[in-house]
Amino acid sequence: MDLRNSTVLITGGTSGIGLELVKQLTELGATILLTGRKLDALNETKAQFPNVHTFQSDVSKPNDIKDLFEMVTTLFPNLNIIINNAGLMRLIDLQDTSIDLENINQEISTNLTGTIQMVHQFLPHLLKQQSSAIVNVSSGIALLSYSAAPIYSAAKAGVRAYTQALRLQVEDTNVKVFEMIPPGVKTNLQNDWEKQPNQSMMMTAEKMVKVAIDGLIKDKKELKPFMIRIIKFANRLMPNALLKYGHREFKEIKKIKIEKQI
Repeated sequence: MDLRNSTVLITGGTSGIGLELVKQLTELGATILLTGRKLDALNETKAQFPNVHTFQSDVSKPNDIKDLFEMVTTLFPNLNIIINNAGLMRLIDLQDTSIDLENINQEISTNLTGTIQMVHQFLPHLLKQQSSAIVNVSSGIALLSYSAAPIYSAAKAGVRAYTQALRLQVEDTNVKVFEMIPPGVKTNLQNDWEKQPNQSMMMTAEKMVKVAIDGLIKDKKELKPFMIRIIKFANRLMPNALLKYGHREFKEIKKIKIEKQI
């Protein structure tokens, strides 16, 4: 992909991987459009990167996506890359009856449905471009379920399956389909967790985005660091052992919550 001469729309571009994408793609000379739910965060990002174009939009809301599409394709008809990065990850105990159905669906509507709706809305436009791309952000958890975050695990596994199907359906078109597969990355997703993840096992957003951009330039279908290759290999060798290892964190988190209630 020629990123320097591209117009790129990034969802969830005000923090974490999204913000780092803004930074590194701006340095390459791409025209950047970014979305986010919070106006304050958009304004802060705009102050940091004056040349980016910001749009308040929530990918979990179909009407927001329709309005976003009309606005950005009118203002930026050369838009040729969308990066579906907006994400929500929560630690959830599935036996917690205080969580209602609308609440339990939040991660699906943001991570999975939002990605699918964005692609469905923007694909006809991208098909008209001389060279275009869709980048869907999944997760290492799509390869190996994490019991402490069951809805997130399901959503990201869905993103991976959808991305693979999408790639096959558009293989004879000018649209390239990429899957970004981060391992654990130090972002705001973990800010309110009862138990913080092991920092030694986490990757910085800067390093992850460097891997992704290098992969985009080289047209690699999967944008993944070496750690993801290790996870894939280990999962083939001992899937049950890895699942149980990850489940220990859920048990520890549940113990912390019980102790707080006492």
